[in-house]
Amino acid sequence: MDIRKLDRTAVLETVRILQQASPEDWGSPTPCADWTLDRLVAHMAGQHHGFAAAATGGGDDLTVWRPSDLGDDPLPVYRAAAWTAIDAFSRPDVLTREFSLPEISTGRRFPASVAIGFHFLDYVVHGWDAARALGLPYTPDQDVAEAALVFALRVPDDERRLGRDALFRPALTATPGARTWDLVLTALGRSPDWSVPAAL
Repeated sequence: MDIRKLDRTAVLETVRILQQASPEDWGSPTPCADWTLDRLVAHMAGQHHGFAAAATGGGDDLTVWRPSDLGDDPLPVYRAAAWTAIDAFSRPDVLTREFSLPEISTGRRFPASVAIGFHFLDYVVHGWDAARALGLPYTPDQDVAEAALVFALRVPDDERRLGRDALFRPALTATPGARTWDLVLTALGRSPDWSVPAAL
């Protein structure tokens, strides 16, 4: 499994999805509770910068993980952030490094393949979040879904999922015979049936 290739695929898919957003869409609700699309994308862009910094030894600085200011035109800001992460992960020596990921743990460092796997999981799932907010279909290829499930099942399902700023919500029960991708979503507390609530 080439985690960098999978990650690049997931990240570029988020760019493709967000290219379809109209100015009116940025205020749309998302599957992430209390987050509109623009807030989700500000988070996503900030995480790209944080992971890029971690790839070069600067992940301990919590300021690099802050949500990005999207300004009046979110897409170019997001696209640039996405390429910052892709470029950082493409460096020849990156897989020999250890990453500091303070939002996950302040007491340990993570092998590059594991850290990039976390990034991959975030963006394949956030791609679904964004697509749902825009009313677009989104089902990753089976190899992407299978790799995402491996990482999703490594995420502890404990009290850390209960806080207001939790990275994921408590896991949901999957339906019998659920597709691999649906297992990813339910493992991370997302309902595969989520859609934008109808306007009152």
